[in-house]
Amino acid sequence: MAQGPHPSEGSADLKKAGLKATVPRLKILQILESTEHPHLTAEEVYKRLIQSGEEVGLATVYRVLTQFQAAGLVIRHNFEGGRSVFEVNRGGHHDHMVCMECGQVFEFYDGEIEQRQRRVAADAGFVIDDHALYLYGVCEGMKKNGRCSKKP
Repeated sequence: MAQGPHPSEGSADLKKAGLKATVPRLKILQILESTEHPHLTAEEVYKRLIQSGEEVGLATVYRVLTQFQAAGLVIRHNFEGGRSVFEVNRGGHHDHMVCMECGQVFEFYDGEIEQRQRRVAADAGFVIDDHALYLYGVCEGMKKNGRCSKKP
């Protein structure tokens, strides 16, 4: 089966989501859960699979990620510039800042912003089901040094 820190947990997560625990699914879930940067494109997942010696096609990676999204295991973010990234759905809300130069995605949470959004919606007689806030700009590293200071 899968190599990694907690293959049985990944298998249980897949079964809970109604998905059979196949080797490609387990490997892809393991990559998403163990990455130091929790926002990966399908191509980045594919490259990591190839680097680890797995023979999984890019079409399979897209299909598995779409299945994970439908099952609620991952969240897909469609950032400007046609860039889609996937992150494991850990259940907590957060927002994103996207550097338009290096492509790095930074997570943040601000209680005041959340409270203000709820207040604006309530004042308008609107009930929020879900929301996403994406801030686009240039990270400090790119602005000062021409390279991202957050990338490994």
